[in-house]
Amino acid sequence: MLSFDPEKVSLPAGHYIGGQHCQSQGAAFEVKRPSDGSVYATLQDATPQDVDRAVTVAHQALKTSGWSGCPPRERGRVLRRWADLIEQDTLLAQLEALGSTRPISDVVLHEIPFTAEAIRFYAECADKFSGDLFPTRDSSLGMLIAEPYGVIAAITPWNFPLSMASWKCGPALAAGNAVVLKPSELTPFSTVRMAELAIQAGLPAGVLNIVQGSGAVTGSALVTHPLVRKVSFTGSTVTGKRIMSDAAQHGMKPVTLELGGKSPQLVFDDAGDLEVLAQRILRGFTANGGQACVAGTRLIVQRNIADPLVERLAQLCRELKPGVTWQEESRYAPLIDERQGNKVCSVIAAAKAQGAEVLVGGERFAHTGDGWFWQPTLLSHVAQDNPAVQQEIFGPVLTVQTFDDEEQGLAMAAHDTYGLCAGVHTLSLPRAMRAMRAIDAGTVWINRYGRSGDFIIPTGGFLGSGIGKDLGRQAFQACQRQKSVLIDF
Repeated sequence: MLSFDPEKVSLPAGHYIGGQHCQSQGAAFEVKRPSDGSVYATLQDATPQDVDRAVTVAHQALKTSGWSGCPPRERGRVLRRWADLIEQDTLLAQLEALGSTRPISDVVLHEIPFTAEAIRFYAECADKFSGDLFPTRDSSLGMLIAEPYGVIAAITPWNFPLSMASWKCGPALAAGNAVVLKPSELTPFSTVRMAELAIQAGLPAGVLNIVQGSGAVTGSALVTHPLVRKVSFTGSTVTGKRIMSDAAQHGMKPVTLELGGKSPQLVFDDAGDLEVLAQRILRGFTANGGQACVAGTRLIVQRNIADPLVERLAQLCRELKPGVTWQEESRYAPLIDERQGNKVCSVIAAAKAQGAEVLVGGERFAHTGDGWFWQPTLLSHVAQDNPAVQQEIFGPVLTVQTFDDEEQGLAMAAHDTYGLCAGVHTLSLPRAMRAMRAIDAGTVWINRYGRSGDFIIPTGGFLGSGIGKDLGRQAFQACQRQKSVLIDF
């Protein structure tokens, strides 16, 4: 039985610095449950002084603990023990389901295993990738030495708190760095529990620290701290631009940015079974209530199969039912809060003002109290410049557009701002390869929509969707700096 009483979950308090919980004198903010809007905790922003303490502790911990210099296999063993504890801990799943938009069944069946496996993947990277030797003249030796940066700042979003933390912490720690992580102030608790488990697994105290707070106060202090040598952020494009600017002005720090998306699902008339297609497209824009940067929210379908496909999609949308995240049977997620709900409302209203037609949905579910459960929404009659096509909505809203030939479809799949992901649905291999080459996106899925559990495949966007890669060996190598050495004998 996975269901639990939300009033009986024990919350880890405050920030987590040097292996200890601590409070702050920063501004207080309320933390609400997405499923019912109830305030279930109050926290304080980590002030610049708190952030300075966390970063300084991390910097000193690297010097005194020997984490950077210990054998890579030993770092890997600690990370593997950490992954085991994550899978075994029941409180972690409840904290994630309580405070985020992730239903408890999804957390237990998918989020926890995914998080643990990501950390195991990077545990294996610890001794697999290092430097290189170069051919020089006989009397010299050229080398490339891979070193950890030192303290890495990680800032994670509210939509997938645990897995995003594993994407940041796994490669950084495996490469020998320390991490100061700021989770979203909307979902602050599960990553603190994750850090507690890391200490239990044998990670030296201070090598992983958690600071709570807003982006404007805590996040800014973290990014601009002089002892932070690299920044890794997942979140909105607007915030990513600010972080990139701040990092450039405070130490010229490298950044990894996974940002927003407005991803197309391009469906050709030779894509196969319409039922399979409809189910795949539905998951692509309704998973986690549509709150995913990779959500496939633009359906671009060849005209001669558009009507039956959209009709089936509408039927499937009507079958989805809301449910609080702490009930085992719940499958459909709420929006994170009222602010996000108001954003979804405003974009749909603007889309309708420019001619969009609501085929299904378009409003909150009734009888869900203060929880922001939004009906899956299909919008038709949308031009390329319609706000619902141009803006990242971060909700379960799918625009529907039709095309006649391949060239037109590929032109409609392009986006001026975003280039994170795309889905191409066709049983023609030549057509799939042409589309893959033509679409300007960091990830292209063909006859599927969504990531697999293969952590070797990196993810990251083009254009306003970011810079650098998460996952894959690329993420591990991005947590190391390269030093060239030339030795004369």
